[in-house]
Amino acid sequence: MTVTATAAPTTAGTLYVYGIAPAGVLPPRTPGVDGAAVRLLTEEGLCAAVSDAPAQVRARRRDLTAHQAVLGELTAQGPVLPMQFAVLTPAAEDLRAQLRNDRAHLTAQLDSVRDCVEMNVKGIVVPGCFADLVGRDENLRALARQTRHHPGYEANVRLGEALAKAVTREARRAAREVLACLAPLAVRTAQGPVDDEQVLSTSFLVRSADESRFRQALTARARDVGDRLALSVTGPLPCYSFVDARSTTAGR
Repeated sequence: MTVTATAAPTTAGTLYVYGIAPAGVLPPRTPGVDGAAVRLLTEEGLCAAVSDAPAQVRARRRDLTAHQAVLGELTAQGPVLPMQFAVLTPAAEDLRAQLRNDRAHLTAQLDSVRDCVEMNVKGIVVPGCFADLVGRDENLRALARQTRHHPGYEANVRLGEALAKAVTREARRAAREVLACLAPLAVRTAQGPVDDEQVLSTSFLVRSADESRFRQALTARARDVGDRLALSVTGPLPCYSFVDARSTTAGR
């Protein structure tokens, strides 16, 4: 399978690939990318959901939505190895060959996400209560006293920078608390990119039966850390973050 950049031109016979599932699932009735009909290629107990690729693959909202809708129909039936948007294969036989050659690996991957969903949790820094921070941090108290006694632009900048770092530090501590609470409710976790503003970005592989309990725990933690960290959750999602790279890049 080859992963192409969005807006890349395609050639005749190129197939757009949505995901891989066990054989026996019903083909999605939802139209795929560019309105194309989705069909299943079956080989060795596995099947790949595909459609004819458009002349160019662009990351348009309607096509991104169609991609997700096709995966939604598949995941409603059982485990799926979801492909990211714009995964193409040059010919049906190439894809059939991959299903044959990688059958054991792909089957193991499907088993690993069976009856599971992905929940993505993000946490954004909340500007904290400066008085509370200063009250609990001796270094900040000393810097605040210096600024009061010797006010000026540079002193204000130093105090502002120190407060900003303290707010971020508190948010990161809150993020660790959230992870410590949620990780035991998940089968696996996958860390996403973070920075000084978004200090938490983690995907959780959660058993479908535990989704409600996971949401309840997240809601409780959101209340506890809300003065430091604004939490959001996206899901349930296809298990994008828990698919081994081999299943999406073979044949590149």
